[in-house]
Amino acid sequence: MNPNERPVIGAPVVRILGTHGIPAAYGGFETAAENVALHLRDHGWRPIVYCQAEGTGPVVEDVWNGIERVTIPVARDGWLGTSLFDLRSIRHATRFRDTCLTFGYNTAVFNVWQRAKRIPNVINMDGIEWSRARWGKFRQAILYANERIACWVGDRLIADHPEIEVYLARKARRSKLTTITYGAHAVSDAPTTSVLARGLVPGGYATLVCRPIPENSILELVGAFSARTRGCRLVVVGDYRDDDPYQRAVMAAASEEVSFVGAIYDPVELAALRFHGVAYLHGHTVGGTNPSLVEAMAAGNPVIAHDNPYNRWVAGDGAKYFDSAASAAAQLDLVLGSEPLRARMSAAVRARHAAEFTWEHVAGQYEALLDGIRPPSRAAAVTREEFA
Repeated sequence: MNPNERPVIGAPVVRILGTHGIPAAYGGFETAAENVALHLRDHGWRPIVYCQAEGTGPVVEDVWNGIERVTIPVARDGWLGTSLFDLRSIRHATRFRDTCLTFGYNTAVFNVWQRAKRIPNVINMDGIEWSRARWGKFRQAILYANERIACWVGDRLIADHPEIEVYLARKARRSKLTTITYGAHAVSDAPTTSVLARGLVPGGYATLVCRPIPENSILELVGAFSARTRGCRLVVVGDYRDDDPYQRAVMAAASEEVSFVGAIYDPVELAALRFHGVAYLHGHTVGGTNPSLVEAMAAGNPVIAHDNPYNRWVAGDGAKYFDSAASAAAQLDLVLGSEPLRARMSAAVRARHAAEFTWEHVAGQYEALLDGIRPPSRAAAVTREEFA
């Protein structure tokens, strides 16, 4: 499809809110919004994605790869900027009566407006976000309140993991709940250019990709890897700074075989880094289906993961599990020391990914959910003139 080609007028419309926008260049929600929108475009829908821009100025409407975008500039940064963007997006979207798909509940108080106007709204509930200690007590309280509001105002609620659905069932009707996971495109080949440019040897390193915070078990994993000479490197992706006590402790625990390469946002480079690695270390202890874990599985990485219900359901038999620095070190010894074991683990995670976590499967579930909730009378009622 021509990137500037407008979609067919009369197609069912869904307005996608709550992300920074497309093309994805920020995080998991943006990647999900892009892939769901592309799938819907290819299946006769008219997705309209709201995008956040910096600064001031008018709202801009354009088309990217056949997907309409509404770009709203916001002069503020951080939490307040995102909240203001969400408010302005909802105000714009509710000028129409199109079905909405909202990623995240952080500003669910604004979704009351959709509820009041009886506009169908599907909300992806994004794990148990309020429980994360990194937010601090004040923001945790705000997030908790918005989670409760989302459970009330959302017409349908998406959990990204069966355990999250169990949690949400204590706060919302079961009939509202659906589990739809996160997806990733399978990586069957990747260039070595970016890997070699970082001084790495394909097949000579393991990876660890996550936010540098305590709940991701980074200190335990780096300490376990550094407990003895491994004969390969550990590549740690993320911004680590000396002025953060936890991050400073992680760097202090690292042996000479650990490389801190900074944050990498380019999905092509990340895919290549994973594909040419011998294993992926995943220390997340909270949340539902983690995008980084799914992407590692899509690249065929043998996984060493923290032992909890979230990770066990996602990775299944393709992972070895740890619950302490000592058990992490033992699993590293086992996995790094056996190429046949790594081959079996790689095959297992690829099979698990193909069964549950492809974007074709995930986005198809979004389509089915949206198709069941959109008002029949609106399926072909929106015109380009009305949108303008």
